[in-house]
Amino acid sequence: MSAITKAREQITVMAKSLYDRGLTHGSTGNISMRLDDGTYLVTPTGSSMGFLDPARISHLSETWALLSGDVPTKEIPLHTAFYETRGATGAVVHLHSCHSVALSLLPEIDQDSVLPPLTAYGIMLLGKVKLLPFFVPGDTAMGSAIRGLAGKRSAVILANHGPCVAAKNLEAAVYAMEELEATAKLALLLRGTSPSLLAPEQISQIVTRFDVDWT
Repeated sequence: MSAITKAREQITVMAKSLYDRGLTHGSTGNISMRLDDGTYLVTPTGSSMGFLDPARISHLSETWALLSGDVPTKEIPLHTAFYETRGATGAVVHLHSCHSVALSLLPEIDQDSVLPPLTAYGIMLLGKVKLLPFFVPGDTAMGSAIRGLAGKRSAVILANHGPCVAAKNLEAAVYAMEELEATAKLALLLRGTSPSLLAPEQISQIVTRFDVDWT
């Protein structure tokens, strides 16, 4: 099996897992992966994450020109900005997951750090999650907003739209996305209560031990 075939299969398996567990629905969400030769695989526009055909996953050149497969997602500007500003990025996952979107709509949310410090893994896998304003899907301004972060955030939530996570490889990006959605769900379940958040000194210990960018 060639490297590109194996990578397409991996995207298909991961995408179906996300879909089957309700983290994305219909034809929403998209995934990209950077291959060792500098080219990219991207899920096609209008495709369902639960029913991808590996052979039709878009294969793009280093300059994002279509080499094979179907036309890629219209959210390409979102993906390219992460690869350009975070050099270690090997994969990007963007979903319309319910709890993350719901959290983005609450007026009291801290736009610089959407997720409250509820668990160690939320901090370890995501760092601070930035809330970005609403953009029409596919708007190139989304990419500009990501570039404006200068590579400091690996995860964002687009208001009224959904989260996007960049990581060193596809597995890490999927796991981080799952943690983001789980933490958002916890935050909503605890809304109106007075939960015991991690204390600043506990956060500092996590950040130091696991080398988390907490700026």
